[in-house]
Amino acid sequence: MLSLTGDKIKLRALEAEDLNFLYELENNPDIWEISGTITPYSKHVLKLYLENAYRDIYEVKQLRLCICTKDEETVGLIDLFDFDPKNRRAGIGIVVLEAEYRNQGIGREAIELVCKYAFTVLNIRQLYANVGEENSASLHLFKKIGFEIVGVKKDWILSGGNFKNEVLLQKINN
Repeated sequence: MLSLTGDKIKLRALEAEDLNFLYELENNPDIWEISGTITPYSKHVLKLYLENAYRDIYEVKQLRLCICTKDEETVGLIDLFDFDPKNRRAGIGIVVLEAEYRNQGIGREAIELVCKYAFTVLNIRQLYANVGEENSASLHLFKKIGFEIVGVKKDWILSGGNFKNEVLLQKINN
């Protein structure tokens, strides 16, 4: 069985106990640009989401996992989204909520674990990521893991009254 545990972190399914973390993350306006969120979420709506989080990736086309430290502290989320088993591809997205957990290899390890899972268990051929052009840290991270820039979506995101470009990266498992 493939392990979703690395040297620094482990990935696990969402639990009911993640409600407060999810509430903090989803209601953080600093994250809305990358998540596409435009309004806050109530705890009630997030509780309903958690009650359905068990549903299969083949049914809902998404898999969301918590990124946890070895001390069991939840520090972020990583998603496979737009799962397309026919064309063997999916998008990947990651957020580490608090700055104190960034630049420590946590994001890298989480992405590597999900890539391995997607390529071996889900038989995905390609993963893609959408990263804001100004997000140099995320661009560096994905490129370091073997994702290649394959395009730039011009004026893709409206933020603060201005349009921003978004970079499309791909990793193909040959």
